[in-house]
Amino acid sequence: MNDKLKLLSERKKELDALLPFAPELQKNLDEWFKVELTYSSNAIEGNTLSRIETAEVIERGVTAVISGKPVKDILEARNHANALDFIKELAEKRKGHQFITEEDIKAVHKFILEGIDDKWAGVYRQTDVFIRGANTEFPRPNAVPYAMQEFINWLQGIQDEHPVRIASDAHFKLVSIHPFIDGNGRTSRLLMNLILLMHGYPMAVIRNEDRTAYLATFNEAREKNNMKPFYTIVEEAVERSLTAYINAGQGKSIMSDLSPALAGGKLLKIGELAKATKETIHTLRFWTKEGLLQVKEYTDGGYQLYEPKMIEQAKEIRRLQEVERRTLTEIKELFTK
Repeated sequence: MNDKLKLLSERKKELDALLPFAPELQKNLDEWFKVELTYSSNAIEGNTLSRIETAEVIERGVTAVISGKPVKDILEARNHANALDFIKELAEKRKGHQFITEEDIKAVHKFILEGIDDKWAGVYRQTDVFIRGANTEFPRPNAVPYAMQEFINWLQGIQDEHPVRIASDAHFKLVSIHPFIDGNGRTSRLLMNLILLMHGYPMAVIRNEDRTAYLATFNEAREKNNMKPFYTIVEEAVERSLTAYINAGQGKSIMSDLSPALAGGKLLKIGELAKATKETIHTLRFWTKEGLLQVKEYTDGGYQLYEPKMIEQAKEIRRLQEVERRTLTEIKELFTK
């Protein structure tokens, strides 16, 4: 077990010592996480609803009036929230990841496409699928049922790994099969969180702020057989959720741990961005000039202002340079996929 997984085990013990939470606190956490999970998972896939709009749909359903937004985006928010309710019930029913069935996974997916593409909701694809901008090859349609049976056999047999690693691998393996015509990413992240719940962990939010880095890890794993960046993304997400829950149990704020964009949301001057990323102002200006960082606004005096999500983007640029040895040209290509 690596140091990060050991840390997560220790953090879980800290959380366990604080449980159970008061019903009102637990209710507030559940509601907050439902919005954040739904917003983030959908936004990663291109959904245009904001967090506030997502919350409105979850509260009011499809009758919510979201001006100028596609009906599909509204349905996706409703569906993901319903799927979250379903996996919470399933976690109690199944007790352990080894009892998850193909029908369970199909049922999760059915929630995702309900009212959007009912013909294929919970049904394995019968056509080839492709990811735009990637060279990934997925199993042919006639091989999907066999691949899914192998996947379930793997789930049933994997017992001695750390729960977070099992959840990570399950996510990656299901995405790699791509068994459905659409909604594979959302279904895989829900499966990951189902497994985390079964092992007593809070659900992990893969933040939209980390979208570029997250998507790049799949190429790294497939093309270079390097799972480490993907594991890091998931493990950091689990750690944020654990810390947020522990903070809540101790009466502290959870916002800064889960989403930098929600921790005040103010735009950053380049000096503040440099302090947050430990990069020089010169480097940040160069990355901005090269199009790797985006300026949100300018002050009246002409100073550049950046969104908080540029903190994570700058860190990812540095990671891609130092860990993956990517050139700036390669990094630009990754960011524009």
